[in-house]
Amino acid sequence: MPDTEKNPQKKRFWHRYQGLSQNVLALSAVSLLNDTSSEIIYPLLPAFLALTLGASPFFIGLIEGFAESVASLLKLFSGYLSDKFGNRKLPVFFGYSLASLARPILAFATSWQYVLFVRVTDRVGKGIRGTPRDALIADSVPPNKRGIAFGFNRAADHLGAILGPVCAFVLLYFLAGNPENPSAQDYRQVFLFASVPVVLGLFVIVFLVKEEKREKHKAEENVTPIKLSLKEFDGNFKRFLVIIALFTLSNSTDAFLLLRAEQTGIPPAVLPLLWMALHFSKVLFSLIGGDLSDKLGRKTLIFSGWIVYALVYAGFAFVDAAWQAWVLFIIYGIYFGLTEGVEKALVADLVDEKKRGTAYGFYNLAFGITVFPASLLFGLFWTNIGASAAFLISASISLCAAILLLTIHTKKADEIN
Repeated sequence: MPDTEKNPQKKRFWHRYQGLSQNVLALSAVSLLNDTSSEIIYPLLPAFLALTLGASPFFIGLIEGFAESVASLLKLFSGYLSDKFGNRKLPVFFGYSLASLARPILAFATSWQYVLFVRVTDRVGKGIRGTPRDALIADSVPPNKRGIAFGFNRAADHLGAILGPVCAFVLLYFLAGNPENPSAQDYRQVFLFASVPVVLGLFVIVFLVKEEKREKHKAEENVTPIKLSLKEFDGNFKRFLVIIALFTLSNSTDAFLLLRAEQTGIPPAVLPLLWMALHFSKVLFSLIGGDLSDKLGRKTLIFSGWIVYALVYAGFAFVDAAWQAWVLFIIYGIYFGLTEGVEKALVADLVDEKKRGTAYGFYNLAFGITVFPASLLFGLFWTNIGASAAFLISASISLCAAILLLTIHTKKADEIN
């Protein structure tokens, strides 16, 4: 008998992804379509802001940091409400609907303040949908499949982030008279196309995503209603939130990486291809990372990913050639693959099922209260003491967070099961 049949834990890599629930597959398809839409815009936005609207690195950090903070703060309340009322699908649909309305408006932006408004509206949608979506994925699979489920979802998300830059590059190439020096009108035309994929995702939610029936705890529900309070969680989870907040303080917007890459001589029209290469790396390592976390434990993977992050940011401090930027972007994808889905799987492992949406809300709150100052401070450091110093400061903070992560008590998936 083959060894894989004797021991299910040794199934071939791809076989472990078989049997994922309809919700995981459908929500992953929505993530793919949404990120295709978002990533048509994102790699072009820093150049559009800097070259067309005249925004400095400080204002780029202000826009992206504030937008992400709004999204993360809203995730706290959307997660809590999805626990309280038992409905995850409705906020997921509404959140994606806001994105479909906001993105095409970006084509008419005439100032960085206008872009700020549009980005915040888009991120409000993200804040409403993100936590209920993650909770719905966790509800839809057993504990020993959480790493794979979140890894698959992140891989689909990053696949969309590959298709988006390809679409942006093709559109810019054919629409722009000079693709290496596109005009403001060229950017605006590309932005108009960005709403099409996310609208298709709305149909997937309506027809394929199902509300998952969760286990009822009648006695507990009658006596102890779910509260929006950290007192509902133990010290281990609270410590994890503090460490997440510290790491996020080092994790400024990736718009700065694109800006740094442009400084090495990569033309604006090629930036979408660089962004695409990053997401190829993310897809591959998200699948690998999710699978490994179910076998080796979440903490090991997250720690390794944060070390990779510190090394990449240290590398960007000294990058001076285009080929170096390409290499660093590809390595940067390893960090995402080892952490994004794995962190979400770890949250599900650390808390009770009936509090999962609220837990994801606090997880995103920990991210949200530091992501804005992270981008804002990085922009200030870049403007006042230079890009190299800004990258080295971020690398140092992330290294400290990685060391503190070792204090978190976790279990392997087979122990949870």
